[in-house]
Amino acid sequence: MRRRRGAAGPAGPTALQRRRRAGAASAVCVVALLAPAVPAAGASSDTPAPAPAASAAPSATAELPPMGQTLPDVRETGCRKPSTRTADRAPWAQVYLRPEAAWPFGRGAGVTVAVLGSGVDASAGTGSGALAGRLKLGPRVQGQGDSGQDCVGHGTFLATLLAGRRPSDAGPAGIAPEATVLAVRVTDDAGTTTADLLAQGIRAAADGGARVAVVGSPAAAPAQALADAVEYAAAKGVLLVAPAGPDGQSAKGPVYPAGYPGVLAVASIGPGGAPSGASGVSDTGAGAAAAPGGRVDLAAPGEGLQAAGPGGGHFTASGPSGAAALVAGAAALLLSREPGWTPAQVVERLKSTAYRPGSALPDPALGWGTVDVVAAATAQPPVTGAPRAATDPVTVPPPPDRTAVTRASALAGASAGLVAVVALAAAALRAGRRRSRTAR
Repeated sequence: MRRRRGAAGPAGPTALQRRRRAGAASAVCVVALLAPAVPAAGASSDTPAPAPAASAAPSATAELPPMGQTLPDVRETGCRKPSTRTADRAPWAQVYLRPEAAWPFGRGAGVTVAVLGSGVDASAGTGSGALAGRLKLGPRVQGQGDSGQDCVGHGTFLATLLAGRRPSDAGPAGIAPEATVLAVRVTDDAGTTTADLLAQGIRAAADGGARVAVVGSPAAAPAQALADAVEYAAAKGVLLVAPAGPDGQSAKGPVYPAGYPGVLAVASIGPGGAPSGASGVSDTGAGAAAAPGGRVDLAAPGEGLQAAGPGGGHFTASGPSGAAALVAGAAALLLSREPGWTPAQVVERLKSTAYRPGSALPDPALGWGTVDVVAAATAQPPVTGAPRAATDPVTVPPPPDRTAVTRASALAGASAGLVAVVALAAAALRAGRRRSRTAR
């Protein structure tokens, strides 16, 4: 597949492309060994894949309990029960993205990422938790309690998906395993939210020192308060990442804050590389890749994801919210390498290094392509717009003094003339001597 950076591009693959394709091919081989081949949801034979396809999620995914964006029956059944299972292998999304190849350049250290959702289980930040020593509990903008209580479990799942520590058993690891997570709860116990609650959460994230903020649950309708909060966060240098659609259900129109300018809108792809379907069968299904009429900037793996939930065990989930968390983790990696970059520079790097779809850009379902964590972290030179190095002025020497040259030329001419006169005189003398001998 030809990588394109726009409507026009180089005719052949670059050296960087060849290295990335070779790495992606290796990832495909690893996944093929880990799992049986299963068709990706929503994939078709005529849909161009934005990156080399991985076969399917490992079989362990089917054994893990599902994690939903909401918990509609919370009043009847209570909060989500902890998982008693753990994954003992890297999930397909991790093999596909290969974040460990980018970790020598940055692991997210020194970068705070806010997770705006159902909260983050406080136990994940203690002891042997996936976020041990790297979890900050921000405010809960609705209801009683604090952001360390996660009844739904979805916020904990997203937090460990983007920043979970690397386990010793080769299980799921976060994209930025040294980033700090700021938990901001913006939902009720069932996981539902509103534009006004999101607005409060975004402001809290910006005031709490977050460089990146990921939205776990989007709002179905816009609001002036939310638009103002997006501008407030941008003014404070926060990169806001949001799903381009809801998880597990079809949207009737754009969702927010992804629908606002300046927000990085992320859609979901399956193991085959195609956009996720919009079947919306259940809250734990694949969900829509993007809402109708909505904007998509980037895509990322969003089906069959694996990460820790409340209580420490592993869950599996699908949807654009998980894809947004992965992109937020990629942004944290970039900022740990280049802490002086602005949100615009981070977005430009993520877009310019993404795997391109075989269509005009931006693609309605995939935007500028599927995020490439390794290329984003390792690409050189810095992103367009970085100041150029100053160069010293060039000093032009004055023209040479021609006096000495003129004198030397005159002297050489005089010497040549003298030599010629002497030569003529000698010739005349020899001729005279020959005539004298002849006369005798």
